[in-house]
Amino acid sequence: MGHPASWAPLLVLSSAWQLVLGGAAGGGRRSPHNIVLILTDDQDTEIGGMTPMKKTQVLIGQAGVSFPNAFTVTPLCCPSRSSLLSGRYPHNHLVRNNSLEGNCSSPAWQKSQEPLAFPSYLQGQGYQTFYAGKYLNQYGHPAAGGVQHVPLGWTYWNGLVGNSRYYNYTLSANGREEQHGQHYQDDYLTDLITNRSLEFLQKWSHPPFLMVLAPPAAHSPWTAAPGYATAYSTTKAPRNGSFNVHGKDKHWLVRQARSPMANTSIEFLDKAYRERWQTLLSVDDLVERVVGQLKALDLLASTYVFYTSDNGYHAGQFSLPIDKRQLYEFDIRVPLLVRGPGIKANQTRLEPILNIDLGPTFLDIAGLNVSQTAMDGQSFLPLLVTPAQPSAWRADFLVQYTGEGYPTGDPACPALGPGVSQCFPDCVCEDAFNNTYACVRALNPHSLQYCEFADRQAFVELYNLTADPHQLHNVARSVDPTLLEALNQRLIKLQACEGPSCRA
Repeated sequence: MGHPASWAPLLVLSSAWQLVLGGAAGGGRRSPHNIVLILTDDQDTEIGGMTPMKKTQVLIGQAGVSFPNAFTVTPLCCPSRSSLLSGRYPHNHLVRNNSLEGNCSSPAWQKSQEPLAFPSYLQGQGYQTFYAGKYLNQYGHPAAGGVQHVPLGWTYWNGLVGNSRYYNYTLSANGREEQHGQHYQDDYLTDLITNRSLEFLQKWSHPPFLMVLAPPAAHSPWTAAPGYATAYSTTKAPRNGSFNVHGKDKHWLVRQARSPMANTSIEFLDKAYRERWQTLLSVDDLVERVVGQLKALDLLASTYVFYTSDNGYHAGQFSLPIDKRQLYEFDIRVPLLVRGPGIKANQTRLEPILNIDLGPTFLDIAGLNVSQTAMDGQSFLPLLVTPAQPSAWRADFLVQYTGEGYPTGDPACPALGPGVSQCFPDCVCEDAFNNTYACVRALNPHSLQYCEFADRQAFVELYNLTADPHQLHNVARSVDPTLLEALNQRLIKLQACEGPSCRA
């Protein structure tokens, strides 16, 4: 396949990585390595979300490197996945939330961002590309091209229409509508993704290839495979940290949550918590089978395998029953495990890695010059293949979110007025049109989070996570105003960054 002239600057392999990544003898160009990304949905790290992943932790984490400080730059599915694909912050890719009006999988996204997303670059570099599972929440919408639209960059496409489901869904199979019912062997989506990925590896793949597997777990409706439907029958959400604590010094949406929670709310969230773990057991099987197939085909040694999630989750934190969309650690921290060529086993790296760094890392693996793209993230390939030691890396980053719920809101909770959404038992609402914020999250030299809300109060939250890891105390009103001013200026700079200025 030929390469557009505009891509010429991308096709130069950084000489610094030729030896590390297996440069050919005699100075010839190396063969690019394969890439597998397993992307779960709503899987947290802060409230036990990785506990069911026994095989995954052995096969990827223990065989490679774990990043306990991995974050999403926005804690909601569609804008987060848009950031992962494009390598850009939301203020640059302009996907605000899960609605079509919020630019989720819209014609504007398709025209402006899909050509610049990592699969397009990798396909142009000669990669076979395979996708199976959830893409973006509004994918397949008639106003966005329907199932006939296959996003640029994908050779083999199995895209879920709409949001996560396990049965009774529609796939776009290379642009052809494919209906699925509720027969476990044929339709259970996590297993279908597994089976099609194995078929791709066995029958059609040839190196180099990119394979993205995006199962629905652990997103609602939390439908377990039959063999796992009774697992964790006595498990409850953890009762530590900020569980069932009133967010009295937080923005109004968190303050409206009833604390202590009603028994009905607790029963609801405990049931959801168990069912989330049940759905993840099938993902753990997916990892085992994919890694096993790579090994059987003698591809494992030449393949990087990444495991992560689009955002975190909460279950009772600050008396919010279930959801994401908030600025706190439980919603913005995500799992990140990587194994592959040149990566030593049993490593832990503490540098903050963002979901916008995945695309640049994939391009780096393929030998492309990331600095010539529009991506805001940076490759963390150097952290994967060099010994753990202090490194020059970002000290802080931006977290953004634009709330949903305007103009109608949720009619189930009229007492809270218009503009609320995602309302669960006992009328606890998880989102609102003015749940719109931007934060600086700093890890070095101090662990801080500073957030400003786009509401009538211009509300501010500030946390010292070294002293207060559960973010129980908003100290915005008690710190030196000069610190607030410095953080405000840093936030302004991050909100205006683009490309290299985001990486500086």
